Amino acid sequence: MSRWRPPAEKSTALITAQGHQRLKTELDELWRHKRPEVVKALAAAAAEGDRSENAEYTYRKKQLGEIDRRVRYLTKRLEALRIVDTAPTDPNAVFFGATIELENVDSGDIHVYRIVGPDETDAGAGWISIDSPLARALLKKRVDDEFEVELPSGRHGFAILSVAYPG
Repeated sequence: MSRWRPPAEKSTALITAQGHQRLKTELDELWRHKRPEVVKALAAAAAEGDRSENAEYTYRKKQLGEIDRRVRYLTKRLEALRIVDTAPTDPNAVFFGATIELENVDSGDIHVYRIVGPDETDAGAGWISIDSPLARALLKKRVDDEFEVELPSGRHGFAILSVAYPG
């Protein structure tokens, strides 16, 4: 039995201007503030002597590796991302960046979602990835359109109540 796994699907390289700024801020925070602090603490732990039984040294070394891994990822990802900061030519249809109000046809529940890039999803705020099944089903639909989508919780029917774009 091998450990081989198929490569993950490539995520869409779209992001809102706010999401891009958030990632740049995170990269800056890691590189200018957190990493130097951890390097300083690592040097102090290394100066204590025997590293084989030095828990502080081991912890700081792992922490530095995690920071460096995240910095590498953010650096590569920011280069690949394309910022979408304009509304589409047809503001009545659902595209990237849209805020959509949906009604669940079965239960009557109303949900509000915003379609964003995979790097800025936030379930609590209702921000869903453009790569999600719901967002894929919503693309190019208009107000009053009804559709069905297969979600992890089963098949659901929705009706679009409104579509809006920021700005």
